[in-house]
Amino acid sequence: MSLKPLGIVTEIVESAGMGISYAYEDLVFLEHNAFLLEFTANDKELLVHTNSEAEESEVKDSIARLKNVAVAHGMTFTDGGLYTLTQADDENIRIDFF
Repeated sequence: MSLKPLGIVTEIVESAGMGISYAYEDLVFLEHNAFLLEFTANDKELLVHTNSEAEESEVKDSIARLKNVAVAHGMTFTDGGLYTLTQADDENIRIDFF
């Protein structure tokens, strides 16, 4: 498995006025949890998955801003699907993608 360009993604996210709270394997969790990023097999493309509990109208501008900054860095952020987060136990969360 190749190393993912987390440094570039961090720069993109911060340039868009957001922050990363956690990165785990191929997922990048943003501070607000309205959406998360997923690395794909193409290191220049990430999927943007939206939290099913987030209001689309509230995250639409943030995602658009993130996509614009990504293009300026030679990357593409593509719309993914929806996801939900639930507490699995005291230390783990469960992520379901639709």
